[in-house]
Amino acid sequence: MRTMLTGKNMTVSDALKGRLDKKLHKLDRYFDQDDVIAHAVMSVEKNRHILEITIPYEGIVLRAQAANEDMFSSIDEAADKLDRQIRRQRTRIEKRMRSGAFRFDAQDEVLETEPMLVRTKRFAVKPMDVEEAMMQMDLLGHDFFVFSNADSGEVNVLYKRRDGNYGLIEPDYAADDEAE
Repeated sequence: MRTMLTGKNMTVSDALKGRLDKKLHKLDRYFDQDDVIAHAVMSVEKNRHILEITIPYEGIVLRAQAANEDMFSSIDEAADKLDRQIRRQRTRIEKRMRSGAFRFDAQDEVLETEPMLVRTKRFAVKPMDVEEAMMQMDLLGHDFFVFSNADSGEVNVLYKRRDGNYGLIEPDYAADDEAE
């Protein structure tokens, strides 16, 4: 696996590059090809050392992000996240891609089981505005809230972002209109 490394607000030392290469080299056991490229971006914001790793591979994109007090910890955490992500999703990845695109050991088969739907919940969708939905979500203590937007009449999803703000997902049926 080749690594394309970029540093934002910092200079990347040989020690950091070596650690990243060593950690990502361990992921080579999953890939069938040698021409896989991992794109890594190291950045520093205040006291946070952030690493984002993206690996595009045969139509899928593997991605992990980690932020810690030092970059070496971020490298370790992001590489571990990618490893867990690949092992956890291996069955879906294999179904979506050609057979044999990823290599897995017999012990990997025993370690992970595919997640399954264990609960379905039904609830009445009450028309409300966005501010009321934000209040409802906070009162319930949830990270997201599904509601019928009183202004548009559409079903929307309100969610809490990592930065503490809110995001709103609204349906867009333009793609369906163009197909007709």
